[in-house]
Amino acid sequence: MQVYEAVIEDLQKAANAEKAAFLPRFFQALPGGYGEGDRFIGVTVPDQRRTARKHYRSITLTELLGLFESSFHEHRLTALFILVAKYEKAVDENERELLAGFYLANLDAVNNWDLVDSSAYKILGPFLEHRDRSVLYDLARSRHLWRERIAIITTYYFIKKGQFKDTFEIADLLINHEHDLIHKAVGWMLREVGNRDYEAEFNFLKPRYKDMPRTMLRYAIEKFVPATRKQFLKGTI
Repeated sequence: MQVYEAVIEDLQKAANAEKAAFLPRFFQALPGGYGEGDRFIGVTVPDQRRTARKHYRSITLTELLGLFESSFHEHRLTALFILVAKYEKAVDENERELLAGFYLANLDAVNNWDLVDSSAYKILGPFLEHRDRSVLYDLARSRHLWRERIAIITTYYFIKKGQFKDTFEIADLLINHEHDLIHKAVGWMLREVGNRDYEAEFNFLKPRYKDMPRTMLRYAIEKFVPATRKQFLKGTI
């Protein structure tokens, strides 16, 4: 049995029909939703992580590609958990470059918010730390929902390093975006900046907050003291 088949078999053993029926609504995979057409077998994230830990050392990228190309959400998410584990355990820059390149070549598989949030900053973040980051700006300008989210979420890695420039510049590119999932992502990253440097976030928000989508602003100021949060929401800062 190939490792690819063993991964699918382990996931199928953990599948739950009731959960599979619920998930299309949760991930808006019904007609007209942002995840339209996605399929589910009903496996919990902990079970997917356990499966990834079991197989990440032995599965090849060729086999992993089969999981990336699967129509089942859990297959793709487990594949991303595997790729993250491979990246974190990579022994040299050549291997990390291969894995990051594989990720970028298969972004069509990273097509819902949990898939983005579980992988972007864990792979592209460290890979781009000491490299040119223009790829993130290309993604932010792509007019493709998931690539745009990948761009802003990747900056979470830099935020943790005390680097806010890319977060602010990509936030500016996305500040007038029409989709709620981008509003939430940008607001979340701005909040993470503020958790480390309140003044930096405040100074970014002050000239922009009146023009920001309300959801983006609410996410960004969630940790502010109530009085300051109220001023932002009333437009009186």
